[in-house]
Amino acid sequence: MRLEPQPYWINMDNNPEECSVCFNNYDDNQLRPRTLLCGHTFCSQCINNAIKNGQLTCPSCRAQHAATAATQFSINYGMEALIRKLKGIEVVPEKTLPAKPIKAPARGISKKLHSMVEEQNSFISSLITNCEEVLSQLGEYRGQLGDWKTHHLQLQDRLYALVEQNKSAMKLLELEDTSVVDMTTQGEEGKTQLQAMLGSLDTVNTAQEVFMTINEVDQCNMEVENWLKKCQELFPDVKTVHTSVKVQETIREALEITTTETGATADPVHLGDSASSIMNKVQEITGEIPQKQLKVEDLRRMRESVKRLVEAGRVLAVQEDQGGRRSAKITLQDGQLYLHPLLRQPTPANAHTLQESEVVGVLEPSCTLAFLDLGWAGSTRGRVTIRLTPDTPLARQFVLLCTGQLGHTYRNTKLLWVGDKGYPGEWVVGGDYESNDGKGGATLLPDLQGQYRESGRAGAVRPRGGPGGPRSAQFAITTRDDQGRDQWPGVFGDVVSGLDVVRAAVNHSNIKEVTVVDCGVVLPL
Repeated sequence: MRLEPQPYWINMDNNPEECSVCFNNYDDNQLRPRTLLCGHTFCSQCINNAIKNGQLTCPSCRAQHAATAATQFSINYGMEALIRKLKGIEVVPEKTLPAKPIKAPARGISKKLHSMVEEQNSFISSLITNCEEVLSQLGEYRGQLGDWKTHHLQLQDRLYALVEQNKSAMKLLELEDTSVVDMTTQGEEGKTQLQAMLGSLDTVNTAQEVFMTINEVDQCNMEVENWLKKCQELFPDVKTVHTSVKVQETIREALEITTTETGATADPVHLGDSASSIMNKVQEITGEIPQKQLKVEDLRRMRESVKRLVEAGRVLAVQEDQGGRRSAKITLQDGQLYLHPLLRQPTPANAHTLQESEVVGVLEPSCTLAFLDLGWAGSTRGRVTIRLTPDTPLARQFVLLCTGQLGHTYRNTKLLWVGDKGYPGEWVVGGDYESNDGKGGATLLPDLQGQYRESGRAGAVRPRGGPGGPRSAQFAITTRDDQGRDQWPGVFGDVVSGLDVVRAAVNHSNIKEVTVVDCGVVLPL
């Protein structure tokens, strides 16, 4: 049976006792309810049927789980308790509901003893609840152990592959060594013959002996010269040397990582309060950050666990508004964090989220960097990084349009036209976030007046038409120096890298095919 995405919440609201995939009632055997790591519950049978090649895709959120059997996922004891409760409830018409009888103490038992019995009942019920909670934690922990075992098997396969590569490299080295030994033997024999020829030439007495010795010397010389040529051709064998060096580097790096991460000198981990849940203790040991607990400060420290989350695309900045939730990617490249624009897109179930306001709050006006990714002909051609002039309204507006904080963004806007193409002072215009044809691009801020520079240098970034223009959200980038003419006013930034990308775009056959594929800001953490 194939698991298909289902609106599981409908089934949970109306028929919680049913599996939302097969619609059969849960039981305590094949159809026992089990909860995936993403939080969704299905029967054991449907989970087993959906596992393919050690992977399970959740039918509700499509999250991927490593699994070989449904038993790796914890039993939903809360669901089972709810089902038992539902089975014990009889639906009786309201008019015929009898008055709730007052439970009297059993005969022969005093009120005090009855109170003790009730106290024990309450205590036992509380213990049952605690047992169910711990059983649920154990189930979740077992699921984690199952994931780790799968990862270990995968790593083991990779280690076996490294061992096989090492064996292959060793065989090549052995063959090469055998060839070297053979050629060494031939060379030593040739050298001995040449030394003998020297002795023979010193002892010749007749013309006949001279001619005979010279013939032998010529033959010996030819054999040795052939040997020398053969050595030059055969050694070193490129494949053998290259394979050996690369395999050594790969294995050495793997061993260094293993030694670093599993060293016996690692500090012991304090597990804290014994009342912490099992999975919280696991997270303390592994250094993993629980969902909803990631802080901006964690991005500043960039521990290995946080780095892995960012590289996996599991860290997002989110903003709630009247239209719902928007989220922005946070990526890591060359040791630098990048915040991308806010978009209306599904948030992965396993994502760690930070408030956009907190993330943007770390931006310092004195070192604000923004970026535009330009692309054409179906591919991204490069990133343009712009250093913005500190604390100017145009720079703040540019950041707003790179991050989408107010709903508008430069993402997917076109470059519009090129001015003075091929001449000093050449410049290109883009950034019409409204109509994408040059007619839009109204200001987002009420007042853009400020202290701006004038510049005619390549890389200068300014608004189209000056700070007070009706389309001042559009930007212009100068691509050729022009120090001999009037310089452009209102400059609020300079391209610090990627000017070659802008120049390549200007030289493209149709400038309107060039698009801002992505944009955002650099996080100075």
